[in-house]
Amino acid sequence: MKSWTLKPLKYAAVGRISLRSHLAYVYDFLIRSAFLIIVMYIFMQLWQTTYLGEGKDSIAGYSYRQLIWYILLAEALTMAFPSLSTRIEEEVKSGDVGYKLTRPLSYIGYHYMAYLSEVYVRLGVNLTVGFLLGWLALGYAPSGWGWLGFLLLSFGSVTVNFLLNMGLSLCAFWVEETRGLEFVYHKLLFTIGGMLMPLELFPEWLARLCRWLPFQAVLYFPSKAGVRWDDVHILQMAGVQLIWGAVLTLAVGLIYRLGVKKLHLNGG
Repeated sequence: MKSWTLKPLKYAAVGRISLRSHLAYVYDFLIRSAFLIIVMYIFMQLWQTTYLGEGKDSIAGYSYRQLIWYILLAEALTMAFPSLSTRIEEEVKSGDVGYKLTRPLSYIGYHYMAYLSEVYVRLGVNLTVGFLLGWLALGYAPSGWGWLGFLLLSFGSVTVNFLLNMGLSLCAFWVEETRGLEFVYHKLLFTIGGMLMPLELFPEWLARLCRWLPFQAVLYFPSKAGVRWDDVHILQMAGVQLIWGAVLTLAVGLIYRLGVKKLHLNGG
């Protein structure tokens, strides 16, 4: 069998092994997801007061229940993303990156499959806890089509998030610490990425700016599709995710090649 036909099987094996490894820690993820309950309680109190103060049933087209579910889905995704910079940084510092570069697999592809498996284990746990919380507290859940839209766009969301994180993490070839860069990136996701609120609630000028940035593809797209299925253009959102995925793949590939070249020049 030719080597190019074996590559997909190799990456699938990496994903399968990583999935089994993380399934062994489901109870740990379940305990961590208890933080989701605390966060959502705070948001529910905050937005309940806001809606009462406005005296309206909906704000920017979102009912109170829809908005809370939007935040819940965005938070479930956010909590499912592991820290990639910590892993890459440790591999560079320990020299383990040199060993992994010799494997008959793409270094970035290897980390992508491992990342994908871990995210969906975490996301499954977070959504289970989130669904129970939303159903008990609100007596409401997104429709079946909403769940489908969320899951379909979650793949592009995880991919774009991985590429953005990997681009920052690969800076470890040049700088000692990359966790600060990751911290700033997370804060951008929280704010202009649409985790704290949908982009429709932003000032018009800021919402227009955010629509030209990749952050909306990570949290805003899947979360909105989950609660407002009838108002979204799923193919358009998926297309934006695909375009940003292609652009970021090229950017990450360039950063990786420059980083490996630097590693070799320094005798790594």
